[in-house]
Amino acid sequence: MVLYLINGTYIDPVSLEFKNTPLIVYPGINGKIEFNINIPAGTHDEVIDCTGKLITKSFACGHHHVYSALALGMGAPAKTPGNFYEILKYIWWTLDKCLDKDAIEASALATAIACAKNGVTFAVDHHASPFAIKGSLEIIAKAFEKVGVSHLLCYEISDRDGEEIAAGGLEETANYLKTNQGLVGLHASFTVGDSTLKKAVSLAREHKSGIHIHVAEDMSDQENCVKYYHKRVVQRLHDEGVLSFPKTILGHCLHLNDKEKELISCSPAWVVQNTESNLNNMVGYFDSRGLGDHIILGTDGMHSDMLRSAKAAFFAGQGIGNIDYPGVYKRFRNVHEYLRMNDFEGDGENNLVVLDYDTPTEINSSNFYSHFLFGFESKHIQHVISNGKIIVKDRQITNVNENDVLEFARKEGKKLWERMKNIQ
Repeated sequence: MVLYLINGTYIDPVSLEFKNTPLIVYPGINGKIEFNINIPAGTHDEVIDCTGKLITKSFACGHHHVYSALALGMGAPAKTPGNFYEILKYIWWTLDKCLDKDAIEASALATAIACAKNGVTFAVDHHASPFAIKGSLEIIAKAFEKVGVSHLLCYEISDRDGEEIAAGGLEETANYLKTNQGLVGLHASFTVGDSTLKKAVSLAREHKSGIHIHVAEDMSDQENCVKYYHKRVVQRLHDEGVLSFPKTILGHCLHLNDKEKELISCSPAWVVQNTESNLNNMVGYFDSRGLGDHIILGTDGMHSDMLRSAKAAFFAGQGIGNIDYPGVYKRFRNVHEYLRMNDFEGDGENNLVVLDYDTPTEINSSNFYSHFLFGFESKHIQHVISNGKIIVKDRQITNVNENDVLEFARKEGKKLWERMKNIQ
């Protein structure tokens, strides 16, 4: 079955050319779209009237955390964090220790639904559940696929919970990469020893993958690296081969010096910006100067709305990173280039959003960036097409019962919060 979109205006995501022509959307992981087509009389294929609507490439998230989905509304930690390390220790490392398979599934389903309704048909996720590692990536993958969202997953390998759990993360990663596209996840330099780092890099080489790691999110990461390894974080990662992979994603990259930025800009690795998380944790502002053009946008698990992330990156970047209208749109779309260049599947041209954008002024190629930044909102997303199939129609999820999923998530959330109380 194919899908016809008629009477709408298609906006090319790269050239920003506007096309007023019907198009056909072919299903499949590498499905295509075609323009100027004639719809056969009496077709049994679905035809969607997009009169007054805008059609364009759907969105993708370059750094997400499924495991944070059930944190919304939970109680305060046992101790009020006084710095970034304590935010991790008393909130996120407490939460991830309490995840079980049901909580992981609920988190993944809720995240996938949030992604879909925000027009995100591809998510790059960085997962952690140290006492429920085995099979966790498959649970997330199946949940995402049930909703219809494509993915690039990794498990957050770390020495912070001991050698046995670090080994479990390596094993989970190795097993998953045998049959799935994915990355080798590491938490951050300050919780990953040399032995684990070397094993992770070796695993990435074996599977022709890359490393997904948080880098200098807080200055404490740099201080730890200098103290124990006598070099800065990016230098350490460079020396171990992390930056040699074109699939590598470096998260945050806030507290870098010029030499570190040069090492990154001269490498094929990518940097992912997570503005709202940085602001929330009060760890600093992202400065893109000297990092090159391989910059993508993520949410760091704060939410699943990439339009919102783009606005935050622009507003927070004023006077810091020399960001402009075309620059923030490029970062917003760069994740597609990352996926394309590395031959990852699930982000083909048959991934689309239909926007019911009730603009009071004209929109065209010359003023598109202004509408993108100051006009487009997730509320305008009416239909979402993933790999040629409708996963959101008239703002409703099509592949799962959203109410049932949210009820399941609420139940698992309460259980998770109770378990957290017992270890605080």
